[in-house]
Amino acid sequence: MTATADPEAAANELTPLADYLGSVLRRLRALPPLDLDLTQSYGNVLAEDVVAPHSYPAFDQAAVDGYAARWDDIAAAARSAGYAAGHGGSPGGRTVRLNVVGDLGAASWRPVRLTPNACFSVAAGAPLPLTADVVVPVEWTDQGMAAVEIYRVPKRGYGVRRAGEELPAGTLLARAGTYVSPALVAVFAATGLGHVVVRPSPRVVIVATGDELVDVGRGSQPGQVVDANSHALTAAAAEVGALAYRVGICDDDPEALRGLLEDQTLRADLIITTGGTGTGPGDMVRRILTRREGGRAGPVTFTEVALYPGTSLGFGTVGAEEVPVVCLPGETGAAMIGFEVLARPAINLLAGAEPVFRPSVRAHLLETITSPAGLREFRPAHVAERRGGGYTVQPLAGGPRTLSGLAEANGLLVLGERVTTAAAGSTVDVLLLDRRR
Repeated sequence: MTATADPEAAANELTPLADYLGSVLRRLRALPPLDLDLTQSYGNVLAEDVVAPHSYPAFDQAAVDGYAARWDDIAAAARSAGYAAGHGGSPGGRTVRLNVVGDLGAASWRPVRLTPNACFSVAAGAPLPLTADVVVPVEWTDQGMAAVEIYRVPKRGYGVRRAGEELPAGTLLARAGTYVSPALVAVFAATGLGHVVVRPSPRVVIVATGDELVDVGRGSQPGQVVDANSHALTAAAAEVGALAYRVGICDDDPEALRGLLEDQTLRADLIITTGGTGTGPGDMVRRILTRREGGRAGPVTFTEVALYPGTSLGFGTVGAEEVPVVCLPGETGAAMIGFEVLARPAINLLAGAEPVFRPSVRAHLLETITSPAGLREFRPAHVAERRGGGYTVQPLAGGPRTLSGLAEANGLLVLGERVTTAAAGSTVDVLLLDRRR
């Protein structure tokens, strides 16, 4: 695990973050589409437009429990009873009376037709009798079985759902790039779809490197550092929607690390490593992945990016399958910020999701803060909506390296390379973090 360079030593040779991200993301392509059963499609992104093969509702049906009737019969009976239909009343206790000639449930399938001055008792979802154009709710009647007294006359069409009134056949249900939500699964199923073509969830493997690392369940001590990175980044990848696999800890053994990465290319669409991105003698990841072989440059390029925290980032491909690999710093705060700015967009791009970056807002800063010159800083913060519109943002104590601040934050305050001081009351950019409760 390597310490991050001094943030104040912002040199001109640092690559602007926007330029670096553009160069990396242009090298990635969405994963090939996959035809999935509808029950497995949730959480994926559609690879093509989806059109309704059938109408919804598929047939004329009752929208409420009640009595299906012809509105003209009810209206005529209402007039003869001495009150106006459609005005929701029965003056003087007068009612409309219809004969109940049968019952229809959601499983009824034989077509039936209404005769004059008759009705069917119907359950919500039941097919309507032919010529029926109104359903009188149960609570507006005496709930009679052979004959029913109607106390309140509905308007024509009340309680009726016509075939295709919500989604006619041929309706565009969702465009390519749309995230498949539970509600969208319901829409697909209701219109007759049993499978959809999606981009598969990327398989992301996370590897932590360093001789000093030990697994969780104990405290750190001199010469040992608990591996928080692989656990945190596995959770972060899963939050994005990836199928995340934590490999665990790999010592700074060149052959072991090379073999591990080669093995993981068989099951990964993206590999994320942490640690060893610097130029010190123990930075094995950088030494192995930049080593020239056969006169060719190494498969991964490490770049000093104008980013705080964590300027050293690596990107390239490994293995015969040329699986993309993202190399993040070993310091946990820097690794998590590096994940947000580089690995998370890469996962979204592989998944075909749009947009690839988190949403952002402009917010009024509540406290004056300073930032290292020449670096784009991402600082944990709490963002809140203001009464009357807009947002405020409060930087959290400790700066971007504090894990407690990252755990508490619901946003990342972004300060550009030219910003050294941001005054209270100024307007700044804030990335909105997901915080599922």
